[in-house]
Amino acid sequence: MMEDLAPATTVVPLGPGPTGGTSTGTVPVDLTEGDNVLCVDISDALSERDWVKFTVHTRTSMPRFAQQEFSVIRLHEEFIWLHDTIQENPEYGGYIIPPPPPRPDFDASREKLRKLGDAEGNLTKEEFNKMKQELEAEYLATFKKTVAMHENFLCRLAAHPIFRDDMNLAIFLEYDKELAVRGKNKKERFQGIMASFQKSGDELLLSNTVKDVDEFFDAERTFLLEYHGHLKEATHRADRMTTTHKLLADNYIKLSSALVDLAALEAGTPSTVATVNGESGTIKLNVSDIFRVLLINLNIM
Repeated sequence: MMEDLAPATTVVPLGPGPTGGTSTGTVPVDLTEGDNVLCVDISDALSERDWVKFTVHTRTSMPRFAQQEFSVIRLHEEFIWLHDTIQENPEYGGYIIPPPPPRPDFDASREKLRKLGDAEGNLTKEEFNKMKQELEAEYLATFKKTVAMHENFLCRLAAHPIFRDDMNLAIFLEYDKELAVRGKNKKERFQGIMASFQKSGDELLLSNTVKDVDEFFDAERTFLLEYHGHLKEATHRADRMTTTHKLLADNYIKLSSALVDLAALEAGTPSTVATVNGESGTIKLNVSDIFRVLLINLNIM
């Protein structure tokens, strides 16, 4: 049963690609701003039990390549080799190198399929088929995501005006046999870690001992700091003025209300609604009462 659930080899068609092959379902993208110098995609992928084989398809008009359209088979370790060779090249110091694609890892999905096969006797046929379809869909989504990340790594290199001329990239794309590359052993990885520590220490020491002074940028920085300070002070004063205007407007409203009461008294009409002992009623005010209300509203009394 497990041979049916988790086959050793999985071929996943990836849909029509920009050059007539197949790809991960992405839309055709011209990676060189219309000049059609170098276009790369992964047209197909084969998932086996121990590795994934990627079919890298290239279309180019660069004279350094022998053909204008070709395809090669590459493994994940060869993607890592390409990233490491570019990263370790001192000529590319200061350039942002695309991160390497993650290693394909389908162990979790295969383990779920194995457990599902062991539990087949405890499930109904409908439940087993439903769970099998869900796990297969999860496995396929993970596989396509892995292929897309490998393709994105190559696309970013091919679109870069400097990296696309790299000799190692040309070998990776055109050489139709295995590159026979290997991963770094423990000693090489340890040396790389120590080199990164040394580089970080040198950079820290250099930043503390050597000061790169540029009068123009120092003047611009001083101007911007002063300008920011003036803007902050102006904003604070504007807030204070706005608060003062609001208080003045509130006083005008109170004065207007008192004048309306005074006008109503002169006309001989009820002037306001008062509340006495919790009961509302309409009362008439004399002139002294109106002036008293006016003074109270103006915060004089």
